[in-house]
Amino acid sequence: MTETLLDVQDLSIAFTQGGRTVTAVDRISFDIKKGETVALVGESGSGKSISALSVLKLLPYPAASHPTGKLLFKGDDMLTASEDKLRKVRGNDITMIFQEPMTSLNPLHTIEKQIAEILSLHKGLSGTAARERVIELLTQVGIRDPEKRLNAYPHQMSGGQRQRVMIAMALANEPELLIADEPTTALDVTVQAQILELLTELQKKNGLSMLFITHDLGIVRRISDRCCVMQKGKIVEHGPTEDIFSNPQHEYTQHLLSSEPKGNPPETDTSAPLVLKADDMKVWFPIKKGLMRKTVDHVKAVDGISLELREGQTLGVVGESGSGKTTLGMALTRLISSEGKIAFVGKEINEYSFKQMRDYRDRMQVVFQDPYGSLSPRMSVGEIVGEGLTIHRTDLNASQREELVVNALAETGLDPETRHRYPHEFSGGQRQRIAIARAMVLEPKFVMLDEPTSALDMSVQAQVVDLLRDLQEKRGLAYMFISHDLKVVKALANEVIVMRLGKVVEQGSSQQIFENPQTDYTRALMAAAFDIKATHASEIEQ
Repeated sequence: MTETLLDVQDLSIAFTQGGRTVTAVDRISFDIKKGETVALVGESGSGKSISALSVLKLLPYPAASHPTGKLLFKGDDMLTASEDKLRKVRGNDITMIFQEPMTSLNPLHTIEKQIAEILSLHKGLSGTAARERVIELLTQVGIRDPEKRLNAYPHQMSGGQRQRVMIAMALANEPELLIADEPTTALDVTVQAQILELLTELQKKNGLSMLFITHDLGIVRRISDRCCVMQKGKIVEHGPTEDIFSNPQHEYTQHLLSSEPKGNPPETDTSAPLVLKADDMKVWFPIKKGLMRKTVDHVKAVDGISLELREGQTLGVVGESGSGKTTLGMALTRLISSEGKIAFVGKEINEYSFKQMRDYRDRMQVVFQDPYGSLSPRMSVGEIVGEGLTIHRTDLNASQREELVVNALAETGLDPETRHRYPHEFSGGQRQRIAIARAMVLEPKFVMLDEPTSALDMSVQAQVVDLLRDLQEKRGLAYMFISHDLKVVKALANEVIVMRLGKVVEQGSSQQIFENPQTDYTRALMAAAFDIKATHASEIEQ
């Protein structure tokens, strides 16, 4: 019989603030055996992360408390353990990888110093011995030429490389249990696939047990032996992963499994009026060196791209981080300078000044990736949605503007009565609806959607995709949909551009790109996104 490493019994977590106590996790139980991966899956706010943080007592005590339960690690209750005992367990026997490596790594210290610090603290290693172990760990997690990366700082590494460094830090002391809290959410699909493959390999090699926290069911199926589905602080279903996927019992699990974006993109209509056309677009950023700051080279963020976008059509732009997707969108909307022709509703706008562009801004709107960052926390929802009207529709009085705001909120599935509230009072999905309402209230012709669903749970993502499709059908909108999530692009876009390092590597109809990709790079993207075998997936730069 396999030995149980972690046994969570009847665990509750409560938070007290201002005399009010809220129970966030309510009597959950699960266990993890040696060498096993258990996934905690559920949407934002379900209690996954705080349950994992409880294992190491990393919650904000005394505001946090445990009204009931035990957390037995190798038979010892972590909830009642002394600080000395917890210090020995943390980073030694149990380690943790967090969601966003850039905020977890110290920006002022080199990679070598950050990993060596753990070895010094827990193993007493220093000097040459510590350096050799750091190189060994970086090699183990797949960092190329690790000796050359020792003096690198976090900002000098890609997202995937930073996450590999985080894994190296977590493995430094050869732990028995690894807690991975959404470790791939912020990564491109190909990098995500590499990290999952790496974790699986390391687990087999080192006999690790793993608690994997995610809202992505595709990852759960790929990596876990058993999973626990969480909703509103409770485990509503648990069991072997394959059983839960093939025969879900609870309605919430069924809802999660049916939440992938569905539906078909608009039919391609070559006779529809042309909204936007670009010819040989370039955005080159100069690299300057020396005392005189001479331009010695350029970063070719967008390098010779041509495209057309018609009324009622969606152009999907896909590629990994740094491929130039967002730069292309910013240049098309004239938010940054570029070379090459840009025609919007028949007018060449590439030479227009900021002032001249003002007359076109209402018909050319943007919805950004992070709604919380793009909405002013000091303005009410009504003020945010109506702000564009005060600039572009000076012929309207206050009550007419209010009516348009109410209509826009209703159209995007929000209660107009909430327009007097502020962004922090809404969920992520509701905030993205507010951002969409802000764009739609001006009745645009073209909307650039820059990763508008990547920060959202899967079921909310599906709702936003449905909303965007409905608005497009009703208004004949032209969308440019920028994303690294190919499942969402497949549901929305009828034409697709695949970008890499500023260039188009493949361009064509959605059906052609998804069903018969022509380049190794596109095939690798498809393999990572849809979990299919591709011989060239490993060739993608890590």
